[in-house]
Amino acid sequence: MSKSAIDLARGWFRKGDSDLENAQMCLSARKSLDTACFHCQQAAEKWLKAYLIQGGISFPLSHDLSRLLEVCASKEGEFSSLRDSAAFLNPYAVVMRYDAEFWPDEQAVADAIEAARTFRTVITRYAAVLSES
Repeated sequence: MSKSAIDLARGWFRKGDSDLENAQMCLSARKSLDTACFHCQQAAEKWLKAYLIQGGISFPLSHDLSRLLEVCASKEGEFSSLRDSAAFLNPYAVVMRYDAEFWPDEQAVADAIEAARTFRTVITRYAAVLSES
C-alpha cells in the first residue's frame, strides 16, 4: 500500500475516533444525546471505510454499516460478529437523524458507544496500522 493510502486510511480512522469522542462528550454533558447516537454510527462507518482503504478494497458509497460490513467480512470472517452492532447503529445514520420524535436516553447512548467501540476493537485487530500515528 502506498504512503498516501496509509495516510488517507489513518485520517479516516482518526475522524472515527473524533466522532466517538464527541459522542462521549455529549453523554458526559447529558446534552445532544440524539447527536451522540449519530456520532457512534459515523465512527463505525469511518473505521470500516478506513479498514477497507488500508486494504486497497473497493467499497460502496453508502452509510449502511451492514453493506460495508459484508465487504469487510468477505476478507476477514470475524467482521461477521459485528452484524448485530451494525443493525443497532444503522438507523442513527439517517432515519433517526430526521425523526422529530427520537430523543434517546443516556442508556441508549451508552449502548451506542459500546457498539461503536466494538467496531474499533475488531478493526484494530486486523489493521493495527490504522491506530498508529
